[in-house]
This record gives sequence, C-alpha cells and structure tokens, in this order.
Amino acid sequence: MQRPDQSPALARVMRGELCAGCGACAAIAPGKVSMAVAEPGYLRPVQSAPLDPAEETAIRNACPGLGVKVAAEGRENPVLWGPHISMQTGWAADEGLRFAGSSGGALSAVLVHLLAADVVDAVVQTTASPVLAIGNSSVVSTDAAAITAAAGSRYAPSSPLADLTTRLASGRRHAFVGKPCDAAALRAMAAADPKVAASFPVILSFFCAGVPSHAGGQAVLEALGVQPSEVARFRYRGMGWPGRATATLKDGTERSMSYHDSWGKILSRHVQLRCKICPDGVGMTADIVCADAWESDAQGYPRFAEAPGISLIVARTPLGAQILAAATAAGHLHIAPFDIATLAGIQPGQRLRKRSTLARLLALRLAGRPVPDYQGMQLKAAARQNPLSTNLRNFLGMLRRLPRKGQLRIDPPS
Repeated sequence: MQRPDQSPALARVMRGELCAGCGACAAIAPGKVSMAVAEPGYLRPVQSAPLDPAEETAIRNACPGLGVKVAAEGRENPVLWGPHISMQTGWAADEGLRFAGSSGGALSAVLVHLLAADVVDAVVQTTASPVLAIGNSSVVSTDAAAITAAAGSRYAPSSPLADLTTRLASGRRHAFVGKPCDAAALRAMAAADPKVAASFPVILSFFCAGVPSHAGGQAVLEALGVQPSEVARFRYRGMGWPGRATATLKDGTERSMSYHDSWGKILSRHVQLRCKICPDGVGMTADIVCADAWESDAQGYPRFAEAPGISLIVARTPLGAQILAAATAAGHLHIAPFDIATLAGIQPGQRLRKRSTLARLLALRLAGRPVPDYQGMQLKAAARQNPLSTNLRNFLGMLRRLPRKGQLRIDPPS
C-alpha cells in the first residue's frame, strides 16, 4: 500500500517493477531519495522524506521507468535502430585500449579524444566497485589511464545519475557514459535544466541487452567454483573480443569462462523486468552509441570466437558525427564502412526484443500493471515485422512469467 507521503511517480514505478536503477530520482531529490540494493541485487530508490511538486514533476518527466520519448527530427529512423546520422565500424587506434575494451575500444577512444581535445574536462563512467568485485561504481575520469582502467562492459546494476548534484557543483564539463535508460533520463533532465545541459554537453551510450542482478554475478562465481570472499577483482569482459569473464583471486590465480557461457547461459537469466520491456536497447537519445560489430556465420548470426575487437559506432546527433570525425582526424579512432542491412543478423537480441515489446506491454496492461509511456519508438511497426504467432507467444509468455506482486526488501544505503 502506498504511504501518504510517498511520491506517486516512484510508487507507480515500484508497483510495476519498472525501475531501471539509473538514479535520476536520487539526483532530482537529493536527501529525500537515495539508491539502495533490493533483492535479488538490483538498485532501487528509497524515499525518506516527502517530495515537493517540482521534484515530483521532474521525476515524472525524467524517469525511464515511466517513459522515454524519441523524435526523428529529420534523421534516418529505421524501425529497429532508431534515429541516426551515420553508422560505421571502427576500433581504438591505441592497441592497448582496443584490447582492454569489450568491443574494439571505440567508445573509450572517443572519451580519450574528448579529454585531449578539451571538449570536456572529465568523464562520468562506470567501473568495478572497490567493495564488491561483481558490482559497479561510478567514477569521474580525467585522463587516458583512468579511461583505460574503466574499459570493459560491466553486467551489473549501476546508478550513474545518483551523484549528479556533486557533478554539477564541480563546475566541470562532463561526457557521460551510461546505459540507454541512463542516457534517456539525463537527456530529459538536460532539456528541462540548462545547468544540466551545460555540465553534460556530450552523452554516450552502448547497446544494452539488460541489467542482471548481483545474483547473476554470484551465479557466475559459483559456476567458476569460487566464493565471493576469495575474489580480488572480477572482469565481465574485455582483454580481448569478446573477452572472458574472469575472476582474479586473492592468491593471484584466475578462473574464467567464455562470454557465450557467462552471458548466454547465466547472466541473461537474471535481467530485471524493465529491461525485458525496453524498446531502446540501442541508445536512441545519446550522441554516440557503440556496440559489438560481431562477425557472423553463413546464416548471418554472430560468432563469438576471440578476435581483434571491432565496434559498431553510431552517430545519432550532429554533435556525435562531429566528434567522431574529429576523433578520427586526430588519430584516436580507426573507421570503416558498415552495411546497416547486416545489423539485424549480428544483433539478434536487439532485433527480437524490439519486435516483441508491444506484445509484452499489452500483456502487462491486461494484467493491470503500469507500463512505461514510450513515444516515437515505432512499436507497432516493429511488431508487424514478427509473425502473429511470435507476438502471441511473447504475449502469453509475459503473462505466464509475470512476477508476483509483493514488497521488495530494501537494504539500507551503505
């Protein structure tokens, strides 16, 4: 039951299990909302004081659990992949950075360029938590060494917007790197507040298949035969392409498994509900988005054999295109042509989820659950790319797997 002083926006998000964990609400109402760990290991908001009307409105407009708005604004806007200026492949010119990154290091190379060219003063990004090896922490990087240290995908919850107030107070210009939902929330906040827009002139993202809970990371450790207390460092990917999930133990030894096994067989089974109804795993609101440009087999499906990393690089805005051109000219990035017709084959997860979103949302509505308000996502057109039988299967599957209603256990903030 909703408390009398509870935010209606946050109550709706929690009732529908729609939280993405981005931390925007904590940034909008610091001291009143904070992020804490909820079973089975997701980051969720905890409200400790009543919100004023302005805070309530700001959260309602920014929260990606309540809605995301995308507008083509004259750009190419394919149904599955969203608005963009250009789509290419590439990799970091620095071979060390290319190896450290999960998919060619292109995103990290762009960050290095932004600092070197004085476009921004600092980068807000996600790295491994210093207290939980399988967990995440937000960090502010100001040089290439720090960016390299944070390179590599982190398949665990993160709330990179929660500390936004501190970032704004620094007076720095930041590049922000986050999940597509994080980018959407920050874009909405920047549209409403010129101070946010000035502090975060560049927003970058990556293709996201969903956020697994900490329980997913723990399951990987169990499969490796190690206890969390034995682990000094944990890497989900990177150090090769696609790279191996690797636990470095306190005695210096390593245990690892392939990306196919870690993500495909374990982590993907621990993804939160919001991600299963997300039509924007491709970062439609960012300036630049990077992803894996997988090599494909004869049937067009991705192969995960280790190889030198290649990134898909999408410039979604004129600013993004300008940055990519400058990064290439400065020698930080190598660029190659890309045929968008091949993208559905090498990113089957994104293709299937986008086409299935409408059916899953309809199932939730039928069950009386709140759903996000997605605008400009072309959900009907995407659903029409599926056979009716596939849409029906997704509709019934969502009803069958619908989580039971109940209170999430929230651990107090550390």
